[in-house]
Amino acid sequence: MTLDEDVAQQIRQRMREQGTSFKATVNDLLRRGLRSTDAPEPYATPTFAMGARADVDLDKALALAGALEDEESVRKLERAT
Repeated sequence: MTLDEDVAQQIRQRMREQGTSFKATVNDLLRRGLRSTDAPEPYATPTFAMGARADVDLDKALALAGALEDEESVRKLERAT
């Protein structure tokens, strides 16, 4: 088995702290990891009200951008006359 350097360093540090051998330390860590049944917590993405427009499908961002650009062009033309 070949260990990444960061893992080997953590094992060496734990060996020093606990006064145990490499074999005992690795076996202890493996047992702990294999016993662990902790499921990761589900990630919740925050959502925000954006004042959605009923006439534009928000799943189509390019359509929304085009509609907004068209509205701005009309406003500019109306101001120019």
